[in-house]
Amino acid sequence: MARTAARPRPTVVLLVRHGETPTTGKLLPGRAPGLHLSETGKAQAAAAGARLARLPKVDAIYASPLERTKETAGAIAKALGMKVQLDKGLLEADIGDWTGMELKVAMKEPEWKIVHSYPSGFRFPGGESFVEMQARTVAALDRLRRAHPGQTIVAVSHADTIKAAVAHALGTHLDLFQRIVISPCSVTAISYGEGGPTVLSVNTTGDGPAPKPS
Repeated sequence: MARTAARPRPTVVLLVRHGETPTTGKLLPGRAPGLHLSETGKAQAAAAGARLARLPKVDAIYASPLERTKETAGAIAKALGMKVQLDKGLLEADIGDWTGMELKVAMKEPEWKIVHSYPSGFRFPGGESFVEMQARTVAALDRLRRAHPGQTIVAVSHADTIKAAVAHALGTHLDLFQRIVISPCSVTAISYGEGGPTVLSVNTTGDGPAPKPS
């Protein structure tokens, strides 16, 4: 009897949101440069690094090229004794004219309801649409998992990009992605196998290691 070839191992992507910044919950920073982690954010990043260091192996660490994600990834890389590679596909959504807007002001904009009820039909003035943001993020993760077949990688990104990736992996419409919560320095694990993605966990912030496929 001919032996069946072993199925290739899936690639596990550990999506980590950056730590808190001085503007978290106050402003919509978008891609504005010069925004660094707060002291709380630095502690969150260090804790995330300690948690991920308990995994059997992490093969690569990637990050969005903004300061807050690079600093978070740097703390993780320090804990794991690794280097960080930057990837523009993991960037925050380009929110265009809304960059730097106070959250309380944005919530009064007539488009705010559309952002939460019909995001697939919304484009930030002077920026990108949620559809484009999701497509960019998913394409970046697909490229990274193909570069690391059967391995475990960390990708440090932003709340909306991670929510969009989770929605795609779950087969959930983008119009429902705002129902997903992604906290600062939380770990979301998605396994990408030949049969498609499997969501292992979402928004975990506990002391245990991030899950891995059975």
